[in-house]
Formats: sequence, structure tokens, C-alpha cells
Amino acid sequence: MARINSKVIFVTTSPRTPAKMIPEFALLNTHFAGQKWNTSTQRAFMELLKEENFFKGEGAKDPAFSARDRINRAPKALGFVSLTPTIKLTQAGIELVTSKRKEEIFLRQLLKFQVPSPFHKPTDKAAEFWVKPYLELFRLIRHFGSLKFDELRLFGLQLTDYRHFDTIVAKIERFRIEKAQNQGEYKSFYKDYLQSELQQIFSERIQSGETKTRETKDTSISKFLKTQASNLRDYADACVRYLRSTALVNISHIGKSLSIAPEKMEEVDYFLLNTDRDPCFNDNEKFYLEYLGNANLPMLLTDNRDLLISKIQREFPKITVDTAISLKDLKNIFANELENRKEQFITNQISAIKDYSLFENINTVFDQILDNSLYDTPLLLEWNAWRAMTMMDGGIIKANLKFDDFGNPMSTALGNMADIVCDYGDFGLTVEVSMQSGQRQYEAEGEPVTRHLAKLKRETAKPAYCLFIAPSINDACVAHFYALHKINISYYGGISTIVPIPLRIFMKMLEDSYKADYVPEPQNIQRFFERSNELADSTDNELDWYNSITEEALNWLKV
Repeated sequence: MARINSKVIFVTTSPRTPAKMIPEFALLNTHFAGQKWNTSTQRAFMELLKEENFFKGEGAKDPAFSARDRINRAPKALGFVSLTPTIKLTQAGIELVTSKRKEEIFLRQLLKFQVPSPFHKPTDKAAEFWVKPYLELFRLIRHFGSLKFDELRLFGLQLTDYRHFDTIVAKIERFRIEKAQNQGEYKSFYKDYLQSELQQIFSERIQSGETKTRETKDTSISKFLKTQASNLRDYADACVRYLRSTALVNISHIGKSLSIAPEKMEEVDYFLLNTDRDPCFNDNEKFYLEYLGNANLPMLLTDNRDLLISKIQREFPKITVDTAISLKDLKNIFANELENRKEQFITNQISAIKDYSLFENINTVFDQILDNSLYDTPLLLEWNAWRAMTMMDGGIIKANLKFDDFGNPMSTALGNMADIVCDYGDFGLTVEVSMQSGQRQYEAEGEPVTRHLAKLKRETAKPAYCLFIAPSINDACVAHFYALHKINISYYGGISTIVPIPLRIFMKMLEDSYKADYVPEPQNIQRFFERSNELADSTDNELDWYNSITEEALNWLKV
């Protein structure tokens, strides 16, 4: 049981991308089901996890702690894994691993997550909790139609008791009025508002002098408030990502706001009306585990046969529904039609991209990424790089990010694959993107990038290369990728041709493709990477190679 000291909504922040927990707890179940969850199994789990392609990280300083951090948080808190008396997947966990429509499983579990619970007990210093946080956040978004990220961070996270819902609504309405009265001064206006709200939220701690944070010995109020503001941003970001995992919420990356997808309004209204807002089984862990792990609770619109038939006929009028078939078969029909519609949306996007009609839009998004003016820049960079590669040349270009039901980017690629894979017939190309900079870029990206390239080589038995794109390239990455050009490592399938390119240079490559009086072909791409191999052979150090291949990139269609 975790003791909560939080003064704002408590939600899990690990993992940041909800889908990334699935292969991890599936691995736990495969190797440790029926065993006790203790230091020994925790360490053993981390040793196995580090060998998996989907794992990113080290987990080396304290393997047992790392294991608990990965399993005791979201997988346990959301009812996918039971750790007592022994390790096993719940019914909900099994459904999440096996189901085609994982969004529905995530939704049910988010709607049940509550504070207090047998897993999460607030201390005397915490806020007075009586809430199912995600249920109330759905309600808040639905109430306003559109909720800004700043409003979620500043006010939504104060909704620790659903009975204070109207109070939070009033706060947001007042904020919007005052914001309208401060046109052109939003940045300073929001900063002052944030400081004022934080001082109210943490007034007791400030008055009692409890302003020391874990990461520092600094006890100043300014440092304390800065830390709390950062924490609120992290909690709000986690809320957005988990709400998005249900495929019910749209996000405006430019306006940084959330809204219910129009086609999903009826589904959201159904569970808002029919889901009990009160936490339950707070003092009975056995009953709570049974309730939380039940993959059929709470009831959703898709569980109502008549309403589901009506929805299918309304959204997909061209298909004929046999009203005598089972509810399970009806759900499968609905899931298949949603998937077909999504694939059609993506196909239409690709057609628009290939005729260069989206060149200006793609360029603008890259500029916004460099300006850091978008929400979730890592996701947008991955998506936009896929669009750019699709536009630049021939080949089958596949993005491994997750799309929502309408072909919009929903979450980044899982760790067991490259961000983008390009099939050019005679050879392949992986494209990896990162918003990381400094030493962290090398630590997080260096080895996985090489591993993903090796995986493509093994699977296709064809020559393959890798393009690594980031706003700026760290010197350690340059040195690492240069060395891999020259070292024959059987584990990675020989030498690894990985070319790091700053985003601005990649944008110039895209512009050259747009301006060319012919459509670039796969041979143009392959020639560029083979040129990188030649330069690596003819240069004495990584800086000369990097400067030379960057110059080649600026003229890649003239080589």
C-alpha cells in the first residue's frame, strides 16, 4: 500500500506512454506467474527485461527498485497485474494483452482508478481525496467542450474530490474571463496565476516551513513553488497521455487543448451518466482487486446491444448488421470497421503527401518543433518525419507510431522497433528521431538505434542503413555512429551505417526533393548512405566525417 501526501490529483506517471507497459507485464507473467513478488524475482525480472528489444533503460543501480517502479505503478494500480499472494495477470491484464481494441480495456481501467483505495491511502497531510480522477477529467473536458493543457494543470489537478466539481468549473470560468482581460500578456498572466494557486494549494506546508524538496537542500519558497509547478506539469502530461490511450480524446498540438472526439460523444456521455462517481471497497483489498481486475466493469455503451447496433448503423450505414448475432461478434464488427476506416484515413493522408500538397504544412510543423511551440514534440517529430520520408522518395514508408481511429498520431513507437521503416525493394532504411540533446541523447539513443538497424537486417536479409534526426546532434552520438561505420560487429550484422543529421539539414533535404524537376528515386537515398561509408573510410576522425556527410546532405540530389 502506498501512502499519498499529494495536495493535487494523484495519478500514475510511469510509464509515460501507457502502451509500453503491455510487453513488460506480459514478460513478467510468462516467466514469473505463480511466484512471489520479492527482491529475488524483481531482480530476475529486470535481468530478463534488459535483454528485450522493447526495453529502453539500464535498471542497473537498483534492479529491484526499477522492477517495482515498472510493475507496482501503472500495471498494478490500474488492475492489470495482481502481486499477492503470487504474481498473475488479472482478467483485465489478459484482455489488454490479447484484445484487438486495447483502447476499450484502458478506458474501463482508468474509469475505475480511485483515491482512496486499498492501494493508495492519503495521509493526514494530503488533500481530502474522494475521486475517480480520470472519470472526473473526462467530465471536465466534456463540460467545457475544450480544455487547455494550462487549465488542466492549474485547475483540473485540484479536483481531488468529485463533490467539488462545480467549484473547479467556476475557477476555470473565472480564469478565462481574467485571461480575456489580459490580452497580449498571457505568459506573465499565467505565471502569476500559477504562483497564486500554488500558494493556496500548499499554504499549510509554506506556513509550517515544510518547503524542502527531495532533490535539494534549498528550503526557499521560490524553489519549493518552482518544484511544485514542475510536478504539476508532469502530472498533467501523464493525464493527457493516459486519456489519449482511450482514443476518445482529441488533442490540438498547436492550441495545446483537449476535446472529446465528436464521433465519441455518445460513448463518453454514456459512461459519465452510468458510472458511479464514489470510490468503493476502500478498506477491502480482496473485493477491490476483484472489482479492479474485472474486464467487464464498468458498463460502456458498447456493452448495450441496442445502442451498439444503432451506433454501427449510424457510423457505417453501408454495412448490414445481423441483429441476431452475439454481442461479442457485434463488437468485432465494430472494431473491424473502425480499423478499416482508420487505414483509409491513413491511405488518404499518404496520397496527399506524395503529391507534395502538404509540403508547406510539413515544413511549418518542423519549424514549430524547433520553436518548441507544440504539445508533445517527440510524437510530432516522429509523425512529421514519417510524412517527410513519404514525400521525399519512393518506397513503402511505415511509421511505427500509434494512430487513433481517425489517422491522427496518438503515441510514439514502442521500444522494440525503429520509429520509421522504409522498404526500397533492394535495400531498407530505418529512421530514428529524438528530441533528446546533450549526453542524454547518446545514452538513450545510441545502442537502441543500432539494435533496431540490426533487427531490420536480420528480418529482410538485405542491405540496410539508418538516418538519425534530432534538432541538434551530440558529439558522443557522432563519435559512436562514426565508429560503427568502421567496426565489423557480427551482433549488429556487420558495420552499421548510421548517419546523424540535424533537423535543419533534414529540412533542406526535403526542400531539395520538393524543388527537384524529377521525383527522387531509391537510388538517390542509397547513394547518400554509401557515400557515408566511403567518407568514413577516407577520414581520420569523427568530426571530419560528420562535417563531410553533412555537406553531402546539403547536396544529396547533386551527388
